[in-house]
Amino acid sequence: MTAVRRVRDLARAALPRSVGERLPAAPPREVTELLHDKRFQRAVAAAAEEQGRDEEEVWSEVKGYLHEMAAAHDDRTAQGWARMGDWFLRAYDVLVDEDDMQELRRLDRSHSLALAFSHRSYLDGMVIPNALSSRRFSPTYTFGGANLNLPIIGTVASRTGLIFIRRATQEIPVYRLALRSYIRQMVTNKRNLAWSIEGGRTRTGKLRPPVHGILKYLTDTVQGEGDAFDPDAPDVQVVPLSVVYDQLHEVSLMTEEARGASKTPEDWRWLVRFARLQRNRLGRAYLTVGEPFSLRERMAELAAEGVTGHQAVERVALDISHRINRATPVTTTAIVSLALLGADRALTVDEVLETVEPLAAYIDARRWPVAGAADLRDRATIRRALAELTRSGVLTAYDQGTEPVWKIGDDQHLVAAFYRNTVIHILVERAIGELALLTVSELEPGTELPPGGELQVGWEEAKRMRDLLKFEFFFPSRAGFEDDLRTELRLLVGEGVTEMSPVKARELLVGARPHLAHLVLRPFLDAYLVVADRLADHGDGPVDEADLLADSLAVGQQWALQRRVASEESISLELFRTALALARHKGLLEGGEGVGSAREAFAAELRDSVRRVTIIGEIAGEPVQVVPPPVPQPQSSKRENA
Repeated sequence: MTAVRRVRDLARAALPRSVGERLPAAPPREVTELLHDKRFQRAVAAAAEEQGRDEEEVWSEVKGYLHEMAAAHDDRTAQGWARMGDWFLRAYDVLVDEDDMQELRRLDRSHSLALAFSHRSYLDGMVIPNALSSRRFSPTYTFGGANLNLPIIGTVASRTGLIFIRRATQEIPVYRLALRSYIRQMVTNKRNLAWSIEGGRTRTGKLRPPVHGILKYLTDTVQGEGDAFDPDAPDVQVVPLSVVYDQLHEVSLMTEEARGASKTPEDWRWLVRFARLQRNRLGRAYLTVGEPFSLRERMAELAAEGVTGHQAVERVALDISHRINRATPVTTTAIVSLALLGADRALTVDEVLETVEPLAAYIDARRWPVAGAADLRDRATIRRALAELTRSGVLTAYDQGTEPVWKIGDDQHLVAAFYRNTVIHILVERAIGELALLTVSELEPGTELPPGGELQVGWEEAKRMRDLLKFEFFFPSRAGFEDDLRTELRLLVGEGVTEMSPVKARELLVGARPHLAHLVLRPFLDAYLVVADRLADHGDGPVDEADLLADSLAVGQQWALQRRVASEESISLELFRTALALARHKGLLEGGEGVGSAREAFAAELRDSVRRVTIIGEIAGEPVQVVPPPVPQPQSSKRENA
């Protein structure tokens, strides 16, 4: 049976009547209740007055929006939709921690659950509802982009709890009023709501910065009206969820977008192609549950600290992101990708194991969860991951010599980086700790030291790297960051270290295992340096951001060919956009007198950071053979030499 027929037949089976008959016109319960709610009626009247519009006109608009976004749960439709979800997920075995699910079911009996999930695939929207419904949870209502509201399929999906919402609503205040009120009514009725905290799929494998829209409406709901908390306002339990896959068919398409390709629009043709991709097995999908928390209690804690409004929403969003990261397990695919990306040459299975062993020891020491309880030191486990990555084309294998070797395939560096990045959050602080030790080791005799001596120099370097990478990774508060670094320091150098010297720092760094800075930070710093170099090329002049990204993509490819960057994975629009956000934050994108010097300083800072992670690589015994970028030429000759 073709994918076209299969999708069509599953959609028809899910409908409560044959395709072509009208679906019941009665609006879902929440819409009916809202239309008769006095508070909502006053809000609509106030919106009409504020906009200087006729109230009946606004009422007509808001009713249209409510019917557009409203979803229901029909038992027969939900059963058919679950079968369709299982068919789309046929490439995977879905693993769920049953103990976590049992605890979550207890919470489900008495609370409305706000399920905030990581978003790596379109399949997430099938993994989560299917896992919950098969374990007899209360129905889950999931927010999805209106771009996925396809004919027939969209009709079916809305009857299984999928709420289609528009993304760009800044210019539609009535739409935002309807959505905020609809969410409040759903929580009042103790519905379970699920949404992607990232707002869209990650293109890099790691969590994207959180989007605050849905969360803002939820915080409005639990606080009630006015500045003080309304004791009668409903509460929700926020549940962070992580979904991670051994491999994904759609990653190659996302990496093409990272190199400048246009995004494929979601339509029926796209859906059929996506369905066909799932024919080939790709291992497992892992659904894990983070630590839940009461949204009302968290908002009250923040208010007691003087954190309110948008800042409080931001803090809660970061809380959720941290908990998702903590719940995300380490996959064997990610660790093998990390090993081969770091080497950027062919390795035997013994060499892969040699690279992975200290990583496995570190993961054990930090008590990070491993997907499927896999033994990362097991030869058969590593061989299986190598074989699966070779079968999907991410790796190439050569077995005509004395023993087989594997390397990253041509144009597959971004794909391998996607898998590595699913675990990169557990390695970043260790990598920064290594750079802090290196900074101390490079102190010249007679250097004037700050209060606290050499150790304080290390702390300052760690904070600088935290600020440099704060748009790329989710770091805890400064106090929490220092606590985490102390943990890393104990793992690096042991207990009881109260004094440091350049010689001691060098000895500790050389003897430490594993070394991670070159494996973890180099790709991001290389990408940032490309953007900083192109930005410095503008001197004091203004910058067009789209032109800067295009220039960075072109020059980055040149540098990759010249080996001025360590890996092709650094040539990515996703990484360039983050570098652009950092430059914007530093005030480097607006032209003006003196900004050229600040841009040069930014590029120099990144060159020095790249130099130091390269040294870590050399200490690790895997020297990165990279030609350093040229020292900037005088402004008059830069463009001609670029």
